[in-house]
Amino acid sequence: MSVDELAGQVEQARQDYEALVAKGLKLDLTRGKPSPKQLDAANGVLGLSGEPVAADGTDLRNYGGLHGLPEVRAIFAEDLQVPVGQLMAAGNSSLELMHDAVVFALLGKVPGAEQRWADVEGLAFLCPVPGYDRHFGICERYGIKMIPVPMTPEGPDMDVVERLVAEDAAIKGIWCVPKYSNPDGTVYSDETVRRLAAMETAAPDFRIFWDNAYAVHHLTDSPAKLADVLALCAENGHPDRAFVFGSSSKITFAGAGVAFFGSSPANIEWWLSHTIKRSIGPDKINQLRHVQFLRNADGLREHMRTLAELIRPKFDAVDKILTAELGGTGLASWNAPAGGYFISLEVPEGCAKEVVAKAKAAGIAITPAGATHPYGDDPTDQIIRIAPTYPELPEVEAAITGLATCVRLVAGEKLLADQAS
Repeated sequence: MSVDELAGQVEQARQDYEALVAKGLKLDLTRGKPSPKQLDAANGVLGLSGEPVAADGTDLRNYGGLHGLPEVRAIFAEDLQVPVGQLMAAGNSSLELMHDAVVFALLGKVPGAEQRWADVEGLAFLCPVPGYDRHFGICERYGIKMIPVPMTPEGPDMDVVERLVAEDAAIKGIWCVPKYSNPDGTVYSDETVRRLAAMETAAPDFRIFWDNAYAVHHLTDSPAKLADVLALCAENGHPDRAFVFGSSSKITFAGAGVAFFGSSPANIEWWLSHTIKRSIGPDKINQLRHVQFLRNADGLREHMRTLAELIRPKFDAVDKILTAELGGTGLASWNAPAGGYFISLEVPEGCAKEVVAKAKAAGIAITPAGATHPYGDDPTDQIIRIAPTYPELPEVEAAITGLATCVRLVAGEKLLADQAS
């Protein structure tokens, strides 16, 4: 493309952007929240029929039951790939449980540890990037050094992971969203999971924080398969390596869901030894409501198909609009995930922050550029996370069309400046 042709395209993008600003939009794609229609689909969880007792006759209104209701654990155990006896149901947020796991490890030795993590000089976690900002927030809150590891289509770059964990005993963990990862939709390959389970680590108490948040959040009729990390860890002589987390936050109600922690028997005993000092037990009445609403594992999958029908058109719209507006331009690339809640948009180096700023000025709120990296710093300033689930479809279409205009303007101006220099 000649400089004159590019200049013409940039001028058109400027005019389109001026028209966009003039519309006075007020659209929000900042967080991956269920839409009101998704929440309405789960309203059945509000009801409670019969006596508030477990299948074994336990009165759920009373103290106890730190493991959580066996019936709700049975519904989620298969998809989380954790035996029911090694799965706990507690609280309403998996983030809460991940936070607790870090704090418990800081203040008390995990199985296999020689000392508390709080006493480890240079304590560090590996952070695959792009990744989940709330994981990074936990580390930043407690002064845990974050070491970025590049993502590949198979998951984190295992050559890098294996080298780092083998040489540094201060690296105690790795954050993983193994299925439909946030934000790029990657599903870890069987080989990646096997290598994570089998790798030799300098730290005997190394832990994989396996945040399987999107285990059942499929967008196609062919759900992705994920290797069983707990089983592979045990097979390779590291039975205590993995902490598995999940929740119903995007299945029923984020404010009144059920969260899960699964691991080895030794890790479960360690967890209970800490949580018994901070809780008299989870909300078992809420767990019973979930059992009555979802019924069983097949009921859970049926409900997820209903939710997929609500959000799939939004993901399809994002791909269709980006293809129409940016396809073949060389100004952007993006993924078309088979599940999860996000789409990762990659723009030319040095453009992401400016694209997000332009969108904000036009009334389109996007997750801040850099949120996908530790400390909010994307060193190449290229990744933008799109969260299309919450707004209604027409709002998604308007927001993505506007975002594409911002990309054409910012990336086009940079390309023109580069050619001029």
